[in-house]
Parts: sequence; structure tokens; C-alpha cells
Amino acid sequence: MTTRPIHGADQALQTAPAGHSRDRRGSPVPTAAMIATRVMELRKRRGLMIALIAVNIGFPAVFLLIRLLAHAFAPYANPPVGGYQIFVVLAAGFLPTFAFILATTVGCTAGSRDLTEGMFRHLVVTGRSRLALYLARIPAGLAIVVPLVAAGYTIACAVCAFAAPAFITDSSVNIPPGLSRAGFENWAGDHAEPVICAFSNEPVPGKVACAGPPGWSKSAVTPGQPASAAAEALAIKIAKHDYRGYTGILRYPPIPLMIKTGLWIELEAAVAFTVGLGLASLMGQRTVPVILLIVFQIIVTPILSAIVIPHLQDLQRSVVGLAVARLEPSGLPLGFGLPGVAGGLARPGAAQSLLPESATQAACVIIAWLAGWTILGAWRMMTRDA
Repeated sequence: MTTRPIHGADQALQTAPAGHSRDRRGSPVPTAAMIATRVMELRKRRGLMIALIAVNIGFPAVFLLIRLLAHAFAPYANPPVGGYQIFVVLAAGFLPTFAFILATTVGCTAGSRDLTEGMFRHLVVTGRSRLALYLARIPAGLAIVVPLVAAGYTIACAVCAFAAPAFITDSSVNIPPGLSRAGFENWAGDHAEPVICAFSNEPVPGKVACAGPPGWSKSAVTPGQPASAAAEALAIKIAKHDYRGYTGILRYPPIPLMIKTGLWIELEAAVAFTVGLGLASLMGQRTVPVILLIVFQIIVTPILSAIVIPHLQDLQRSVVGLAVARLEPSGLPLGFGLPGVAGGLARPGAAQSLLPESATQAACVIIAWLAGWTILGAWRMMTRDA
């Protein structure tokens, strides 16, 4: 009788110490292969991916393209496509809303896909840890959400920075940028009539003829027109008083503001994805969680941000949407204006007008929501019957 020599994996199993199995399928830590599989499953849903790309990248790109073509064909009547003001409208209103919808949809899809497609039983049979199966969906979903949000935001930033107007527009007056105090006063003296008509709080002198607002073309900075000495002196006086306001007007968004805003939008997307993942896992479906979260974010949260309930302030502070808004960069207006309407309805830094809440408290609320919904979603998956 001959014996077969033991080699390779058989030898490793024979020499493994008793009680120490090399089968790690029961480990709660997801492996890279599990995460990659979850990413592939989401990417294979072509209809979902096309819709998400259309909403998060297509809509802003089409909006900016229309403005670009309108300015190219009629520059005198249409404003430039970029600039600080259009960045504020996009970054405080549309882009966070699109990012929230994208992240919520991906999260609810990832949290309910196995159940709706009848794959949950097959996953359980493999012996993999249910906790690992749930946790693998978090990096997998973020691997799709983060690049899509970043792509749409990058397009908006690039257009707003490189297609900014060549002049500063204030009260329908086109002003050259970068003037010193002396240069601003000299320019005001050379353009006495438009400066007096636009900025003067005093009665306009009878000899000053106020024309309509200038156009938007680069040549719209009108050349100096002869004016009386009294009108020039009044214009210079106005310029001395308004120089600080002139320096505070931005033609294009500063780079630090763009970086902070991008990170803030990504934070909102990550929160929406995690909450959607947990809620969909808890409810076992996708449609209802998506509707509930969109209604809560676009209707309920703006209402809570606009009113203060004296005896329920702590409850209002616990709303994650208000906590994320509290961390909004100070160079943007508050993203909540009216229920269902976002962007540009409040002054810059309006996040300070929310309920009294420190950044640390807002961060704790966000962390609590992330941890709470992750725990709930994982618990429901671990206790669900296969």
C-alpha cells in the first residue's frame, strides 16, 4: 500500500493548529473582493447609472452650455456664463440638491437590491458574515457617489472660474477690477454720471442724465464722458465712501471657497448615502425610502430651518440637514430659502442665522446619524430571515 505525499493547500490544512481555521468567511470585516463585487453590481444597473449621470452632471452642464451659447451669440444682452454669482447659485442650491438625490438613490438601491432581486438567500448560504456583507456596501456605494458628485462640481467650478466676467457689475455699473483706492476715485471722476446715478443717495443734479443699465459685453465699460466739476467731485466723494464695498465684490469664486464647498457637498452626499442605505435595509425596499428622504430634505428641513420652536429647539438641532447646513462655508448663502426652493435667498454666511449651535455640536449630530443608521441597517440585515 502506497501513500500520496501531501503538498500545497492540503499540507497547510494538515499543519494548521487545532481550533484555528483559515476560512475567514465569518469575519465581520469586508474584504476587497466583497467591496469590488458590490461596486460591480451597482455599475451594472445601467439605467440607474445613466439617470444619475444625467441628473448630477448633465443638468449643470446643459445649463452652463446654454448660458455660454447665449453670451457668445448675444454678448451685449446676456451675462457671462461664469463668475462668483452663478457659482453661489449652483453651489448653495442646485449642486447639493442633485448630490443629495444621487446619494440617496444609490444608498437605497444598495440597501435593498439583494432583497428585491431575491439574492439575499444565496448570499447567506455562502457563509459570509451578514455584517461584512452590509459594511461592504458603504465603501462600494461611496466609490460611485463621490466621483459622480466631484465630476459635476468640477465642471461648475471650471466654468465659473475661467468664464468669469471681465469686469465687476455693481448696481448696473460695469467697473474694471483690481483698482486701488486712488484708481477707483479717478475712474469714478471719469465716469461721474453713471456713478452718481447708481450709487448716490442724494438727489441727482439736474445736469446729470441717467441712462439705462449697460450691457454685458466686455466693451460695456463705457468711456469717460465729460461732466461738470461739481458732478466729478460728487462722484469722487461717492467712490471714497463705497471703495470697501467695491473690493468686497468678487468676479470669480476664490480657490479656498471652492475647495471648502466641494468638501461640504461631498459630506452631504455621504450622509445622504449612509442614511438611505440604513433606511432601505430596515424597510426592505427602495422606492418608499427614496421618497421619504427627498421629502424630508427638500420640504421638512427648510421649514425647520425657517422657524424656531421655543420648547423643541434641541429636537430641531438633532435634524441632520440643519447640522450639515451649519457646516456650510461662510462664503455661501444659506442653502434653504423656501420649502422646495434652494439657493441664493439669504445673505452670505447665513448659516450663522440658524439655531444657536456650535460646529462641534453639528459634527456630533452628523456622527450620531451616521452611526445610528449604520447600526440599524446592519441589525436588520443580521436578524432578517433568509
